[in-house]
Formats: sequence, structure tokens, C-alpha cells
Amino acid sequence: MTLDIKICGLKSPEAIERALARGATHIGFIFFEKSPRYIEPDVAAKLAEAARGRAKIVAVTVDPTNDDLDEIMTLLRPDILQLHGNESPERVLTIKAIHNVQVMKALPVRDENDLKRVESYIGIADRFLFDAKPPKGSELPGGNGVSFDWALMHWLDESVDYMLSGGLNKDNIARALAETRTGAIDISSGVESSPGIKDVAMIDEFFDAVAEACAPEQASGSLK
Repeated sequence: MTLDIKICGLKSPEAIERALARGATHIGFIFFEKSPRYIEPDVAAKLAEAARGRAKIVAVTVDPTNDDLDEIMTLLRPDILQLHGNESPERVLTIKAIHNVQVMKALPVRDENDLKRVESYIGIADRFLFDAKPPKGSELPGGNGVSFDWALMHWLDESVDYMLSGGLNKDNIARALAETRTGAIDISSGVESSPGIKDVAMIDEFFDAVAEACAPEQASGSLK
């Protein structure tokens, strides 16, 4: 099974190197100041150089202004721009036209009606990311460590390219992959010792669990 794996909210060279060594295909930097995973664009740009050419670099933004995007695109030069706010299809089109970048549009999911929003972005977003709707009172649109009902993904047209996110960890990844049959996953809080602090041992444990889930006939740890 070929699987895209994005480790998001990275802030340290040690965590980046471990993620890359274990086979991460995407690494994400978060530019939302309320997040414990927030990183300054110039700092992210320096860290990203270790990953350039080895994995896709993803800039995660929430309703960014034009000035925000100009700074991020100039400094980081990401492969993918993740829009994790309330960006309209028209706004996504405008951003793509200005910056000539692939866009992954995040959509929060609680029930099947939420998945219907995909239709408005078909042919506009290059990929989708489905995350759980934030718990009441949370200021974070993602990275809350909560999952949604994965059975809902059966409502989705099989042609829709998406990344599964929301509360994934070493203990539930096998079930998530089995229930959704997704080809791409995103993890952040599930490999953290505390909010915003990635743990290299937990990164190892997660990749071991993914390897076991993808190839149950082999011993865990087959992903490097």
C-alpha cells in the first residue's frame, strides 16, 4: 500500500530529520499564531531546507491575508499551500492564480452534510484534508487531537483525492486506514509529548504502527 504521510506542526530539526528518515512524504509548518505549533516564516524556511527534495513542504495557513501569503511564499517556497480556514472557492482560485501553487483545502467534518462542501471546491483545490470539527471553545481549526466518524468517508466519491486528519495516533491508525482506505494521512498531536512538542520516539512508534497496518504479514518497523 502506497501511503502519503504528513507530519504537521514541526518546529525542530531533530523531529524533521526523524520524520524524513522514517519515510514522511510531507512535512508541515503552521503559520497560525494561536497554535502552539506556530512558527515564524523565516525560521520555518531555514528548517525546511533539510527536507527540500526529500519531502513535500506544506505551509499551513488559516484565512491568510495577501501580505501573509506573500511573506510565506517568498521565504518558505512551499510545494503545497494548505488552507485551513473559511476560504471560499473564489478565494482559493485567486490564491492559486497569484502564487501558482498547489492548494490543499481543509474541511471540518462532523456529519455527511459537511462532506457536501467538497462539491464547491472540485476542480479548484488540488487535494482535500478532512479534519474533525473543533470542540466547542477551541480556538484551533485543527490539531485538537479529536477524530470524526470515519464511516462518513463512505459518502465521499472515490475520485476525491484527500488526506485524513484528526486525532490520529499509533493506537488508532490501523483502524483508520482499514475503515477509510485512504491513501494519505496527516498527524500532529499524535506524535507530541505536549502541545507543540514533537517526540522522536512517538514518531518512531507511529511509523511502526503504520508499517504494521499496511503490511500485517511483516513485522512492524518495515518503514525504515
